[in-house]
Parts: sequence; structure tokens; C-alpha cells
Amino acid sequence: MNTPSSSKNAPSRSRLSEILGTHEAELLTQWMDEQLSAPNRRKDLMKESELRDQSRQLLSLLRTAASSGNLTDTSRSEWMPVREFIAEISRSRASQGFNPSETATFIFSLRAPLLDLLIKQPDGAADVRAATLLMDKLGLHTVEEYQKGREAIINRQQQEMLELSTPVVRLFQGVVAVPLIGTLDSARTQVVMENLLQRIVETGAEIAIIDITGVPMVDTLVAQHLLKAVAAARLMGADCIISGIRPQIAQTIVHLGVDLQNVTTKATMADAFMLALQRLGMTVGRAQKQTKKQGSPANGDEQ
Repeated sequence: MNTPSSSKNAPSRSRLSEILGTHEAELLTQWMDEQLSAPNRRKDLMKESELRDQSRQLLSLLRTAASSGNLTDTSRSEWMPVREFIAEISRSRASQGFNPSETATFIFSLRAPLLDLLIKQPDGAADVRAATLLMDKLGLHTVEEYQKGREAIINRQQQEMLELSTPVVRLFQGVVAVPLIGTLDSARTQVVMENLLQRIVETGAEIAIIDITGVPMVDTLVAQHLLKAVAAARLMGADCIISGIRPQIAQTIVHLGVDLQNVTTKATMADAFMLALQRLGMTVGRAQKQTKKQGSPANGDEQ
């Protein structure tokens, strides 16, 4: 009794593949009409020819995957090419500037023309239900992959902002400085250390100044991050000076019991720079003005 029932259901479940193959051109035309007429169509971000190519590729992949007869479990291997193609498109559109709704429209706009074809088939009710659930799953996968793409972009932008916000500048031969502005957390400390060490190697600096004038608050965690940066610079052969120690920060450090006895600190970067020059055996003085001798010719006139 079970064998006839199973054989009866198998053709029904694989009918989607047959329809995709037989009516592919018609389905592509109707699907393109749906996408081109959508209110959220972004002509400025994607050409019609590119959209058509992507639609044609997805229909081909859907036909191949549906030929397995499995329309319910899209996590299986036969659906992997479809999922990977959707993931690639979703992440690409995230980087192009599409929003989630515009991206999901690519999948959901296929549902209406596909269901219209299925309804016309004899005993197509089961196929309609299976196709509806399938499109919902693929649409959800599109949104999830779009979100992953956006998160990757945001993380990359944050990393770039961290690098831009922690420049290491060369003040003088043998002296580099890192002016810190904003909160100093673990991620930013790592960027500071990497940039600082790289710059020490490039310039052969003997002294590094870490200026915290722009750091609004110093707590135990920030102090630990500073000590890590100092220790890393010392391992590279460069001595460190921390500048920007304001009175309230000094009180906070004392209150927290943070040990900075082995670290040289200064109130301003100017003071730290002068100290750095002294350690390098250099001095800075005011240049004497040259005065004209009395009775000397002026403007090139001869006496």
C-alpha cells in the first residue's frame, strides 16, 4: 500500500523542475517584468542586463536542485549551489548599497509568476504549497546573507576608522608619537601597538611618545592597555613617554593604584618631546637674530 503512494508523490514533488525547464523563457520574462516594475527598483545600482543574467543563472540552478525531488530541506547538498549563488548576490548587493527590502525582492518577485504557472497544471495545489514554502526559505536565506554582508562591511569600516584614528607620526629623527583621541579599548590598543611597532621598525625610533590628551577617561583597563603598549615598544628597543597626564587623570591613576613608576610621564606632548630630545643628546634653543653693522652699505649702495 505504501509503494503506490510513494511513487504517486514523487512526480508531484519533482514537477517544479519540469516546469522550470519547459517554461524557463516565459518564466524569465514574467520575472523580469516583476522586478523592473517593482517600486524599489534601483536602476542607479544595477543595469537591466546584469539583473537578467543573475535571474537566468538562478533559474538554471533552481531547476537542477529541484530535479532531486527535495523541495523541503534546502540545507542538503543538492541545494548548496543555489544557496551559495544567493549568498554571493546578497553580499554583493549589500556592498553596492541596496537595502534589505530591495535585495529580498530579487527572490520574492519570482513567487508570483512561478505560482501562476503551477496553478495552471493539473493537480497543482501541492506544487503551489511546496513552491511557496521553498521561496519563503530562499527569501529568508537572502536576508540572512545580506545581513552578514552588511556586518562584514561595518566591521571593515570600523577597522579602517581605528587605523585612521591612531596615526603614528615622526616628530624628529629617532622620535615618534601616537596622539590618542577617544576611548581606548582592547581592539584599539591592538591597532595602536601594531602601528607603533611597525613605525618603530620603519624609522628606527629610539623614543615613542604616547599622548593621551584626547582620552576622556582613564580607568584600570585603559591603564593596563597603556602599559601593554609601553611594554611592546620596549621589546622593540624604544623607550616610551606617556604625555597628556592632566591633574584629574593623575588623581584617578593614584586612586586606582596603577603602578606607573617605571614609565616616564609628562603633562604635555611638548614637555615629552623636549625630554626625548634631551635623551638623544640634543637641545633646542632660540636662534639669534643677525643685526646689520653700523655704517654698512644698505640696499647694495656703495659708500
